[in-house]
Amino acid sequence: MIKREKYIEKIRGFYDSDLIKIITGVRRCGKSVILEAIMDEIKNKTDNIIYLNFENASTFEMIEDGIKLIDYVNKNRKQGKCYVFLDEIQLLDKFYEGIKTLRLHDNSIFVTGSNSTLLSSEIMKYFSGREVSFTIRPFVYKELLEYANELGKEISINDYLVWGGFPKRLEFNSEEDVKNYLIEVENTIIINDLIARYKIKKDQLFKKVARYIFKNNSRIFSSKSVYDYIKNEKTGCSINTIIKFVNYLKEGFVVDAIERYSSKAKRELLYYEKLYLVDVCFNSLRVIDSRYDLEHNLENIVYNELLYMGYSLQTFDNNGKEIDFIAYKNNKKYYIQVAYSILHDKTYDREMGAFANLDNMVKKIIITNDDIDYSTSTVVHIKLKDFLMMNDLDNL
Repeated sequence: MIKREKYIEKIRGFYDSDLIKIITGVRRCGKSVILEAIMDEIKNKTDNIIYLNFENASTFEMIEDGIKLIDYVNKNRKQGKCYVFLDEIQLLDKFYEGIKTLRLHDNSIFVTGSNSTLLSSEIMKYFSGREVSFTIRPFVYKELLEYANELGKEISINDYLVWGGFPKRLEFNSEEDVKNYLIEVENTIIINDLIARYKIKKDQLFKKVARYIFKNNSRIFSSKSVYDYIKNEKTGCSINTIIKFVNYLKEGFVVDAIERYSSKAKRELLYYEKLYLVDVCFNSLRVIDSRYDLEHNLENIVYNELLYMGYSLQTFDNNGKEIDFIAYKNNKKYYIQVAYSILHDKTYDREMGAFANLDNMVKKIIITNDDIDYSTSTVVHIKLKDFLMMNDLDNL
């Protein structure tokens, strides 16, 4: 497995800190591999290391709760600073009691988890600000290429647009095996993590809401639109239930929402946001006859890549014309449009027209899968194949 330096470099400065290092993100995105990479670096200076994986049943035979965790670490650690690695710690009952005690006794603690349990206000009150968190996501295209090369495989951009960046899916050779693996990942997240954790009684309704959002990624979302869809299927629900279910998907790191702003009102548009998937495979798994939604998946991919580059993102209503992203980093700002292709005049006029009357001091960018350069005097066109290999937008 590749070393994901982009993430590790952010964590490295905290190796010896008494702050609790929380490494979180959606299931199967590679958190455990990053934990192993950190352990390998620390092994260069000490062997005073304890690792526990709470997805392993044998671990629960030894350690039943946070108090037993304290006993285990104290019996197995050596003198001096001990580095304690706790994988999928949210599965342990009262884990926070063990962690907050261990950090007081010369232990540097690293934990991973796959839902917002580790970040919720209820748990944070126990840590009292003595934690630092890092969110890991599935592979972006550069990482996918690196791992494919390690496996002696090739990976195309179209493959990435359809099946996304969950690392392990590259280890399967047939599309059927890839789909079966990704279906298992989705079921684990939806059923084992979210439905079980939140004790959702209306589990079929929750699955319908999830399916609707997965099929409609990279679109403006309102709880009422989902409510109307569900109501038309003769399923009893309320808008408050929809809102609650969408928040569960956000807390499970499956769905992201970005704010939508209006140039006319200069304010956030209440009740509306744009939803993106942590990985486009959740959209593609809903597709029949290989009619994949490459247009919306491409925009979702650009969203994930921009996050990886370190940009903060908003979507923007330019007097009724939608700008897909306003991207911010290092006091720089960019307006970004995304389209699968602007070959046809109607699409070209719509996408380019969205930039009308915007500040010319702000760089305007359009990203498409076209091979022809459509740059103008005011808009920079970036081909998708070039964008996916970029580290930032600074040199445009």
